Parts: sequence; structure tokens; C-alpha cells
Amino acid sequence: LVAEMGGLHDFVSWPRGMLTDSGGFQMVSLLHLAEITEEGVMFQSPTDGSSMLLTPEESISIQNRLGADIMMALDDVVPATAKDPKRFEEATYRTTRWIDRCIQAHSRPTEQNLFGIVQGGLDPHLRRISAAQLVERDLPGYAIGGLAGGESKDDFWRMVALGAELLPPGKPRYVMGIGYPLDIVVCSALGADMYDSVYPTRTARFGVALVPSGVMKLKNSCYGKDFKPIDETCSCMVCKKYTRAYLHNVVTRGIPSAAMLVTYHNVAYMQNLTRRM
Repeated sequence: LVAEMGGLHDFVSWPRGMLTDSGGFQMVSLLHLAEITEEGVMFQSPTDGSSMLLTPEESISIQNRLGADIMMALDDVVPATAKDPKRFEEATYRTTRWIDRCIQAHSRPTEQNLFGIVQGGLDPHLRRISAAQLVERDLPGYAIGGLAGGESKDDFWRMVALGAELLPPGKPRYVMGIGYPLDIVVCSALGADMYDSVYPTRTARFGVALVPSGVMKLKNSCYGKDFKPIDETCSCMVCKKYTRAYLHNVVTRGIPSAAMLVTYHNVAYMQNLTRRM
């Protein structure tokens, strides 16, 4: 259906940049329902138990039909907190073999940009190998993957710094799965360019707004008679039109518009943050 309607841009009427992921993250989030082999990933449906094989070729075929500007290669993802060094080594080299399969399967290279994903866990040696092998493929952009999964901030930032150092200047360097404002500021200082996360929108659905001092939990009773905007320095539509007292009222009552309004503000907050960097 999406392909018949001209791809995602026309399907959702979004004329700006768009990125689709490969399905690799589900190898972590649905690990208990997945079996990873050289061929691909066999997922088991949590509803009816049926099996579906996701290969690098199938992932790219789906993304080609979706038509986003940037598409991610299917990689072998291992949580950074895993304890098996051999599994990290296996995943690092498999990710390289899979990027070659992704490149071969890519049917729209002049219209869509295929990014590779650096793996290697918290092992600098494996990270260097992965980055070097991907850079040899001269891809349009590169991601630093396999992080933001429970490792310490120190380990996380060290691997981001190493990844940014190893990847070529002049091409996008994308740290996957991060959305906390502090992480984005630090990673940008380390040389990263792109990020993705559900954090700003998911936290909004719980009535939590992003503000320069951290977060504002609009469910708290102290906002019930507070007639200031969420953020007096913010020029978004929500801060121009609505008070904390109003938002407290709709958030605590679970009115659907509350999630939309706080989401709007949080996205605007993140856009303003990145513009200032």
C-alpha cells in the first residue's frame, strides 16, 4: 500500500527527511522470540507462534519500497552489557558480511542512502575493525550502534568518541537510540551528527515536559494553579497558548489532547536544543 501511494513521503504527506530502520534492534528487544543465524533472524510471532525470517535482502527490499531518504543496513546487534566476548566478535564480522548483502540488494542507490552500522560492543579493538571495514565500502553515512543499552555513561561516551574519530569527516555520523538532552549535547561535542529516540514523545505521554533545568512532571499538584507556560523561554505553540495549570488539568484526567500538546512541546524543545549547538 505504501509503495502504491508513492512511498512514505506521499503516504503521510511529509516532504522532509525520513529514515527507516532495518529491524536489527528487534534482535535485542525481542531476543526471546528470535534466533540469529548467518542467513538472518528468525522471529516468532508473540500472538500465534508463526515464524518469519528477516534477511538482509528482505530488510532492504522492504525499505526500498517504503522509500525513505536514509535506510539502515541489517546488522547483528548484541547488547553492550552482554558478557560473551565471542558473541561480540561474531556479530562484528557478521555485520560486515551482511552490509555486503545489503549493498547487493539495494535497488535504489541513487534515490536512497544506505548507512552501515558500527558494532563491537565496548571493545575498542572490535569497534576499530568494524569501522574500518564499513569505511572501505564508502557508504553515504555511518551509524554507531549497539549502545544506550544499559552500559555506564563513561563506557557509552568513550565508544561514541572512538566511533566519531574512526568515521570519515564530511559524512553523517549517527548515534542510534539516544534522546536524552545531555547525551545529545555530549555526543555532538564528540563529533556525532544524528540521533533517534522515542524519549521525547514517550515521556510526553506520561505528562513529562522537557525544560532547560531537566524535566517538568505536569501531574504534580504544584502545577494545578501555575499560570505560566511550560517554559518561558520557549516559543512553541503550546508555550504560547497553554498554561501549566491547564496542562496539569488535562494530563491528570488522561484527556488524549494532553499527550499531543506535551509531545508538541518536547519535539520543539529538542529542535531548539539542536539548533543552538
